[in-house]
Amino acid sequence: MSVEVAKSNAAKKALEFIKPGCILGVGTGSTVNYFIDFLKALKNKIEICVSSSQQTTQRLRALGFTVTDLNQVSALDLYVDGADEVDPHKNLIKGGGGAHTLEKLLAVNSKKFICIVDASKTVEFLGRFPVPVEVLPAARSYVARELIKLKAQPIYRENFITDSGNIILDCVHLPLEHPVAMENQIKNITGVIEVGIFAKCKPNEVIIG
Repeated sequence: MSVEVAKSNAAKKALEFIKPGCILGVGTGSTVNYFIDFLKALKNKIEICVSSSQQTTQRLRALGFTVTDLNQVSALDLYVDGADEVDPHKNLIKGGGGAHTLEKLLAVNSKKFICIVDASKTVEFLGRFPVPVEVLPAARSYVARELIKLKAQPIYRENFITDSGNIILDCVHLPLEHPVAMENQIKNITGVIEVGIFAKCKPNEVIIG
């Protein structure tokens, strides 16, 4: 089975979680793009969408969906998103596309969080994929030094600005034996907006194509 077919299969399975009147959160990425394409057939079930990125918003609006701001809804009935890595305990690394701050915000505001991936994204232990950290531009050097103290090697993602106007440091060799503890440590660094470790906010279900 090709990776693209696997992504499509995972996306299609997630449609089963959409109930009539759904307030739907939609993530970002190649697997989610398949999910968006399939959504058109269920348009009558979806009351409104909340998006994690400008890219996703554009795709949803092109299909005729109403997309609103998270501040305009009390909660999401369902949030569907992909991941760059997922371990057997449903811990994730996200943010390869740089949208992990809004993705995590939607995840914590959802009643049900579904992660859709192809099998190549599954790992025994997190850490093969770099961990993205969104950082205030003025704090870039300071945060990089603090990340080095955590035994990471931070790499500035050149020519990239997040939808919120910040920069990304991609961390390789970050020790992730205890992902919740590491997520907390990085979040506590002044100047960090969000880290792409999803261990405190795990998905309820992971669908593997």
